Amino acid sequence: MTKVFIDGQEGTTGLKIYERFSGRADIELIQIDEDKRKDPQERKKLINSSDFTFLCLPDAAATEAVSLVENPNVRIIDASTAHRTNPDWAYGFPELSPAYRDKIKNSKRVAVPGCYAGGFISLVYPLVSNGFIAPDYPVTCYAVSGYSGAGKKAIAVYESKDKPYEFKSPRQYALTQQHKHLPEMQQICGLAEKPIFIPLVCDYYSGMAVTVPLFPKLMKKRYTPDNVVEMLKKHYKDQPMIKVYDFMGEEELSDGFLPANTLSGKNYMEIFAYGCENRIVLTSRLDNLGKGASGAAVQCLNIMMGIDETTGLL
Repeated sequence: MTKVFIDGQEGTTGLKIYERFSGRADIELIQIDEDKRKDPQERKKLINSSDFTFLCLPDAAATEAVSLVENPNVRIIDASTAHRTNPDWAYGFPELSPAYRDKIKNSKRVAVPGCYAGGFISLVYPLVSNGFIAPDYPVTCYAVSGYSGAGKKAIAVYESKDKPYEFKSPRQYALTQQHKHLPEMQQICGLAEKPIFIPLVCDYYSGMAVTVPLFPKLMKKRYTPDNVVEMLKKHYKDQPMIKVYDFMGEEELSDGFLPANTLSGKNYMEIFAYGCENRIVLTSRLDNLGKGASGAAVQCLNIMMGIDETTGLL
């Protein structure tokens, strides 16, 4: 039995990780007493008695938790932002390349991608690594997400009887272009500059759509939409958690719309390409609590354990 401790189990991501272990006979969950959840000594004891510890904590607390590790055999999977750009940590997106997968498999420290960042990187990393756009391409991204990614306080407001009127509409935020996911979005994709990023939180629980528009005239050469789709399909060939669709026109969408919530509760990602010859639009659709958080974390655990990465996820 693999011993697993979830440090921060009461948070949204921690709860979802816990749910994904339901019915798994190969996992023994180490539980912390409710009154000791913030006790450093008790957390230290449980972390060091585990084979794997998930960190579902704010950045500062995640950094503190790593400092509590004394057992050299403990392997950490961090869902916070704290270690995503640290070169000593594996970045938990195995589909990007064999090198990413191998580093996850062999590492004792893995940082799970952010939800928005995962959607963005799924589109832009292949474009840069396959030479379709240059590192200095002026990348823009807009994204919509359910409110479950906004944290416990915001969830309570969205689900309250006295929800403010403005919470009933999509709300842009991170308007100063300082969103916490930007450093990993730039670094992992190899971009010369951070992208312009426009995230919106919306009045539904979970699921997200992350969109990157492209001008073929600004790409390394004049690629067609079919060229882009062919490249993405090749890049993600045989990856069970990512599906790339054929290039689609508006008539192929449901009533001409691409909803953001259809993968709520799922652990995989879908990639769409649409638009026209002169303006290509790419969208990655996923659950911000699934492939964008807890599902990605459990997928990394499975890879580190050397078992089928889809165990407990599909």
